[in-house]
Amino acid sequence: MRRFSALSFRKRGIFPLLSRQPLLIGQENTVSHFFSTTSEVSSSQTSSQSPKNYNHKSSTFDSSNTNSGQFGLVHLEATPINHMNNQSHDEFASDVEKVYRILRKYHSRVPKLELALRESGVVVRPGLTERVLNRCGDAGNLAYRFYSWASKQSGHRHDQDAYKAMIKVLGRMRQFGAVWALIEEMRQESPHLISPQVFVILMRRFASARMVHKAVEVLDEMPKYGCEPDEYVFGCLLDALCKNGSVKEAASLFEDMRYRWKPSVKHFTSLLYGWCREGKLMEAKHVLVQMKEAGIEPDIVVYNNLLGGYAQAGKMGDAYDLLKEMRRKGCEPNAASYTVLIQSLCRHERLEEAMRVFVEMQRNGCQEDVVTYSTLISGFCKWGKIKRGYELLDEMIQKGHSPNQVIYQHIMVAHEKKEELEECMELVNEMQKIGCAPDLNIYNTVIRLTCKLGEVKEGVRLWNEMESSGLSPGIDTFVIMINGFLEQGCLVEACEYFKEMVGRGLFTAPQYGTLKDLMNSLLRAEKLEMAKDAWNCITASKGCQLNVSAWTIWIHALFSKGHVKEACSFCIDMMDKDLMPQPDTFAKLMRGLRKLYNRQFAAEITEKVRKMAADRQITFKMYKRRGERDLKEKAKEKKDGRKRRARQRQWGGGSQKL
Repeated sequence: MRRFSALSFRKRGIFPLLSRQPLLIGQENTVSHFFSTTSEVSSSQTSSQSPKNYNHKSSTFDSSNTNSGQFGLVHLEATPINHMNNQSHDEFASDVEKVYRILRKYHSRVPKLELALRESGVVVRPGLTERVLNRCGDAGNLAYRFYSWASKQSGHRHDQDAYKAMIKVLGRMRQFGAVWALIEEMRQESPHLISPQVFVILMRRFASARMVHKAVEVLDEMPKYGCEPDEYVFGCLLDALCKNGSVKEAASLFEDMRYRWKPSVKHFTSLLYGWCREGKLMEAKHVLVQMKEAGIEPDIVVYNNLLGGYAQAGKMGDAYDLLKEMRRKGCEPNAASYTVLIQSLCRHERLEEAMRVFVEMQRNGCQEDVVTYSTLISGFCKWGKIKRGYELLDEMIQKGHSPNQVIYQHIMVAHEKKEELEECMELVNEMQKIGCAPDLNIYNTVIRLTCKLGEVKEGVRLWNEMESSGLSPGIDTFVIMINGFLEQGCLVEACEYFKEMVGRGLFTAPQYGTLKDLMNSLLRAEKLEMAKDAWNCITASKGCQLNVSAWTIWIHALFSKGHVKEACSFCIDMMDKDLMPQPDTFAKLMRGLRKLYNRQFAAEITEKVRKMAADRQITFKMYKRRGERDLKEKAKEKKDGRKRRARQRQWGGGSQKL
């Protein structure tokens, strides 16, 4: 077989226009060696309302990049299955919340956890496991604890939805070895549950981790589990690669596979989306040519992607010409077509021109939707025109559109910039009154503002309110709270939240900045034991994969606060895990040990470094010279930085205008 690897609303009297909506809640032996029983990220939960479809092909306007300054495009996307139910009519709701509370309380003490689950009266049944795993959100270790316990319950076998939910959890944690072990367990115990969708989930996780080779390898592995890759699976792989910045690899794979499977409009659309997302318009046009050569006429989704590409590149003239061409060819622009143009104009503060496009859209008989209004409101709020944003919101409601969490988020971020906490709190209250449940992004915004203003207690209250409403705090939520406590000097609380983040399996490389801030704050306050406790919490959890950067942060923090012996001791621990210290770390420790006249430590570390250098075919002398050079360069940079800041203070911040 061929291998494939290669602001307040009460004053405006608009509530009668809003209808009340229900509040929506969002085998151990095989995989247990990937996790620790002690206390223990690609992405946060988002419960925002999904944009509507624009045509028969599940085309979705990608507005997720509005706040980041990137331009949204239109891509093909499988319509998600909504497993959420009205809480008041949900047979699982009470059990899910009961289990989640137990997991939060006992996740680091497995025997007590299992005892509490047994005594809870919760009966494991089809559908419950999946709901609990989804309730845990990004907290992978909580999800795994329940999955393991449920696996051992007499007469219970996981269904396909539970397996897929667990694969998603492990994928988010980047525990890909555990994912393969789980699939192997499925083959042995329930082979009939293995479907192409299982492998599609894994491909998407590899693609989001930018592990392209591993994603492609999944195609090779599928036949071993009784699944042959087909056009659908190949299309999903192309889509995942293009959405995660690997369009070059996707294009190469497409060329290799186009003779095995007949290219479809979905394949071409994925590539076009990927090139436009990267701003490579020449390549996008080449895909359009290939598409026509294959006898496939461009549809509205293809044209909308190209419109987005022109708009993102600032070529608005070309975008307007394309609109005219679409009409000539009988492909009438839809709401998404105009929305991508409006978003680009708003991004460059061309708000009046954006409104002209909006008016033209209405004049041409194209019905605006929630996403169009959301884009306009976002644009005006981004540039501080909050009043105009509210006017558009009123207009939107009067036309029968219900605002979603994304729209409230845009307005709330504008208030956050002005440090208007009261207005943000009013918005949250009004959302709850009209049945539009605040999502995790809303709570993150308000909690971040409370911490910024020093109202940490209010932040904790909002945190508790968030969890009681059925939302699980994500990585961003924990980082916001930890930084808030650190800024207020609440070191004990910051440390507790940090350990809880680790315990839930949320500590990953992007949070190393938080680790550095926490450790430096604790050691600066002479809380050495507390700092060690936090570090040990990380190392005790196998769900946390520590690299050299994490160890370097900890060792440098100890050294800079005068704890030289402790720094050296942890350096040896690092090397015992086959992680070689960076050259400047070694040089710094040697200097510190020379001052302490501690030859024993110096000899032990030097010998280990020599051996590791030899194993890696690095000369020890070169490694040592590089460390000394790096220390001198960093010292010079630090000195130059102090001089530059002194000059800026002398000349009024260095930003005087002539």
